[in-house]
Amino acid sequence: MITQITGKLVKLSDEQVVLEIGPFQLEVLVSDYTRRQLQHELNKEIQLHTLVYLDGNITQGKVVPRMIGFLTEAEREFFDLFCIVDGVGSKKALRAMVRPVREIAAAIEDQNVKVLAGLPGIGPATAERIVAKLRRKVPKFALMAARPDDDEITPEVLDVIADTFEALISLGHSEAEARRLIDKGTENGKKKFKDSSALIEAIYKNNKPN
Repeated sequence: MITQITGKLVKLSDEQVVLEIGPFQLEVLVSDYTRRQLQHELNKEIQLHTLVYLDGNITQGKVVPRMIGFLTEAEREFFDLFCIVDGVGSKKALRAMVRPVREIAAAIEDQNVKVLAGLPGIGPATAERIVAKLRRKVPKFALMAARPDDDEITPEVLDVIADTFEALISLGHSEAEARRLIDKGTENGKKKFKDSSALIEAIYKNNKPN
């Protein structure tokens, strides 16, 4: 499977981009949020993390491979997770991602059905299913940096953050307080924390009473 591509952005439309890679031009589907982040990158070299799915009716032999592009590995991982909800396939998930992953994940974690139901193609019933299926799986995405170009947000970093979040909850912190502590503890960089123990130590060191 192709998981990452790099090429010159030569075309940008509502639902897709076209990358020039050597003598080839490759069409890649993107969410509205990703498209907005790429508006000022036309004719520049960009990198997208990708996944491929088959579009069409397999039983009728009418299938076409489609490639979807994401700005970060974490966004691709969240999209993959989003698609496991009943009634949410690749097309609907792509259409729904008009806001940063952090905001969508936070809405799921907070069981904010109203916000989720307001996403394109996601009504109240689907929003309820998303919350029921994913609430315990998205805290690490809700803790992602708001900056789309934050190259420190990798799956490995997210795992450290997720483990730290669970540890803080077990120590008696509320979910909101745990998020605040992690945001503060990682504001000077995330790569330096090799595991949750190191991050927890930094959090409590930075929050000692004066």
